[in-house]
Amino acid sequence: MKKRYIYIATLALFLGACSDNELEQAYTSEQNTEIYIPADAQPGELIIKFKPELEDILDQTMTRASRSGAAMTRSGIPSTDEVLDILGGYRFERIFPVDSKNEARTRAAGLHLWYLVKFDENVDLHEAARQLSKLGDISHVQCNHRIKKAYNSNEKRVYVSENALNNTPAAFAAMSGTPNDPGFPFQWNYNNTGNYAFENQNEDYPAEATPGCDVDCMNAWQKCTGDPSIIVAVLDEGVMYTHPDLQDNIWVNPNETLGSKMDNDGNGYAGDKYGYNFVTDSGIITWNDVNDTGHGTHVAGIIAAVNNNNKGVCGIAGGSGKQDGVKIMSLQVFAGNSGVTLDMEAKAIKYAADNGAVIIQCSWGYNSGLANPMEGYTPGPATEKEWETAYPLEKEALDYFINNAGSPNGVIDGGLAIFAAGNEYAAVPGYPGAYSKCLTVSATAADFTPASYTNYGEEVGLSAPGGDLEYYGKIGESDKTYYDSSFTLADAQGSILSTLIRNGQPAYGYMDGTSMACPHVSGVAALGLSYAVKMRKHFKAYEFIELMKESSQELYTNYTGYKIYHMNHNIIGTAITKMSLPAYKDKMGAGLVNAGNLLNAIEGSGSEMIVPNVYVGISKSETIDLARYFVDGESLTYTCTIADSSIATVSVEGTKMSVTGVKAGITKLTVSTSNGKSQTVTVTVREGANDNGWM
Repeated sequence: MKKRYIYIATLALFLGACSDNELEQAYTSEQNTEIYIPADAQPGELIIKFKPELEDILDQTMTRASRSGAAMTRSGIPSTDEVLDILGGYRFERIFPVDSKNEARTRAAGLHLWYLVKFDENVDLHEAARQLSKLGDISHVQCNHRIKKAYNSNEKRVYVSENALNNTPAAFAAMSGTPNDPGFPFQWNYNNTGNYAFENQNEDYPAEATPGCDVDCMNAWQKCTGDPSIIVAVLDEGVMYTHPDLQDNIWVNPNETLGSKMDNDGNGYAGDKYGYNFVTDSGIITWNDVNDTGHGTHVAGIIAAVNNNNKGVCGIAGGSGKQDGVKIMSLQVFAGNSGVTLDMEAKAIKYAADNGAVIIQCSWGYNSGLANPMEGYTPGPATEKEWETAYPLEKEALDYFINNAGSPNGVIDGGLAIFAAGNEYAAVPGYPGAYSKCLTVSATAADFTPASYTNYGEEVGLSAPGGDLEYYGKIGESDKTYYDSSFTLADAQGSILSTLIRNGQPAYGYMDGTSMACPHVSGVAALGLSYAVKMRKHFKAYEFIELMKESSQELYTNYTGYKIYHMNHNIIGTAITKMSLPAYKDKMGAGLVNAGNLLNAIEGSGSEMIVPNVYVGISKSETIDLARYFVDGESLTYTCTIADSSIATVSVEGTKMSVTGVKAGITKLTVSTSNGKSQTVTVTVREGANDNGWM
């Protein structure tokens, strides 16, 4: 929404805003690492990373604790344990749980060396950090604190009842060939006709809607509406997975039971049926707290509300109404007024990569480094180096997702980390979205102009519709709650309509902000990857990001003069504010994200899908659906031959190829199709491996 999530952190955050005894202190260790301790840091907790040469000792200590069933209290490293004794340490745990399927790449990324230390809360954090940073065994020390919402949870959203959507005037009836969802005519962000009641034709200060200022869903949907193999992880408030307009597109972990204390799939998380609640460290996703806003559900609806189900609204990659939309994984990082600690945030990011998500949708972040304190925004990290120094765990978790999500044999190798730019009217986006490997999103109004509140700058990758009630809204009247069948929706249409929650029940309504622009980019990316599945195309993550930028729509042709908006528009008597449009030129990213252009570009880009190499145990079998790797693969027939049948055998039934291990060794396997295509892959048989070749 037109508010932002922030981290209350970094030294610059409190300078000039706190009393002397509250100011952060920075220490420089022997490794020249600055340690920032914010005023709201968790007492008695620090996050540390050990040097790689200590991993054997740490593993042995963890194994002994696991066998005994007791919690770890010490590291097994004498110098570190001496300090822990001084601090009154009572818990010492690896941040990322062991997941056998992903442990090798976890170690390759160095994430197994991160630990959370808990000690006497009465010990001064600055002194504890100083003591630990002096140790030669430790490469990083950082504080732990909770990320926070930076908007008032009591602020009203503009709710719209389903009856109101179903009773829309004939003038707004859906055109022939559009989805039958009653809210679609109000989703200008998908198909902007330029004819809306929210336009203000004031002679001096017109606020317009321009045809074509949208993400071009109509052209894109002629080619593809989604694919359930594409998973988008929504890091936000809990997504209402029972919402009637979302439930068919919710990711489900088939091996887990909701609320169970058992980790049935061995991924380190128990009961993670629909995702995970990292606030409560539980598989129970929540949305019923009085301070929950429905933000995560609104974001999820923009990406994947079910299309063509004669209900509610549409999602960009929500499918055709035949349970064929992309899937939403809910990774809850906010609940009520609580946010996750930094260690749990990092876990959420890694969970996404390890459990199949290829996009993380993140409508939160630090305030920008240029946020204006006079307007109530405390500046966050100003540079990538400052952010990386203050939050090394966060950076490493993001790098892990960006490098390890997806698959070399899937549509995308690597992950897309997509963030909102922020809403502080500032000329630089906030971190971590401003990180050069992430994709950060600014917001536009319905006429291609920058949304009044949006952050912008050279670090922005793309823009997308975010709504702009400061531009379109009626002063003093736009904060009403509309929940009756007679409401025509006119007062809120310049904002973004999506799924919502009202008093714990499914609803619909409007929000605006870079928080809403961000899921437009996530949704278009998910739709593009869905089409890549159909076309059997493969991309590196960075290649796909560049393709999204290259296929975006031009923004800057009319960035001259100024536009008028009303900051704090819902307060009667608010002053008129001028926005100088030339200041935004070339600072809103490559352009407005465009789904139709992206899908067209995918047809001539990327590389062909490759059948994966096979790893299998002796007397175990691995089955691969070959249809996933060849265009029109469902209609082809396949012939498979193996070079050395003494090592492995192969059989084909329909499109399914089954490889069975005979003895340890390596051989080649060739797949030939009825239309003349062929691929050769390697088969490795391992002694002692399970069905999937894992040791």
